[in-house]
Amino acid sequence: MAIWDPYITERDREVYALSGFGANRGFGTKPAVLVIDVNYDFVGHERRPILESAKTWSHSCGEEGWDGVEAIRRLLAGARAHSLPIFYCTSEVPRADRLGRGMWRNSRQGEKPEVPGYTGSDIVAEIAPQERDMVFRKSKPSAFFGTGLLHYLLELGVDNLIVTGTTTSGCVRASVLDAFNHNFNVSVVEEGCFDRGEVSHALNLFDMNAKYADVVGLEETLAYFDKLPAEVFPGQIMPAVQDVA
Repeated sequence: MAIWDPYITERDREVYALSGFGANRGFGTKPAVLVIDVNYDFVGHERRPILESAKTWSHSCGEEGWDGVEAIRRLLAGARAHSLPIFYCTSEVPRADRLGRGMWRNSRQGEKPEVPGYTGSDIVAEIAPQERDMVFRKSKPSAFFGTGLLHYLLELGVDNLIVTGTTTSGCVRASVLDAFNHNFNVSVVEEGCFDRGEVSHALNLFDMNAKYADVVGLEETLAYFDKLPAEVFPGQIMPAVQDVA
């Protein structure tokens, strides 16, 4: 049973089936992995239920976030075993004067939890970027907006973007739509995405799967990696400075 099944009416099932939505495109031949906003702001500094974690970290997705971290850790291990390009994005470090905050609809936007040793925009240590990986900082939902991500994907000849991260209904969806707009084949790893809203998570996966991406399982994706040629990107990716934008 799909994660969205409990929320989809019989009428909607019939409409989407009749309209032809949800056709699976499958994986491409030159994949890259994108990890979106898996930082302490969105999971907290330790595993706690969401209603506890959000008292300190207002954007926290709680335990679902840490489940996602473990899935992403496994996905990245598989990607690195095949020397695939890995891109991260995380939020910009906020200015003290709040300039650049934008138009977010959140009364707690800009809070800085006082947890010694942790900065909200830092990518969690369990999936920390390695030497060959590239990290972009962004101020808007999409990983493409105002960053160099598209340039690197095109230069490498990537045809399939494997997407993980948070939130499913926000930055993941925005990035998936932009990837779709640029004609990338998009695969969203279900276990590697999370959201603070259970319904938002499920229904956004449903909608992306219907129109813009294939929602795929972690094991399915790892099996796909294992079927790739030995060197998909031979000699193309050298060690990089972590923050490239």
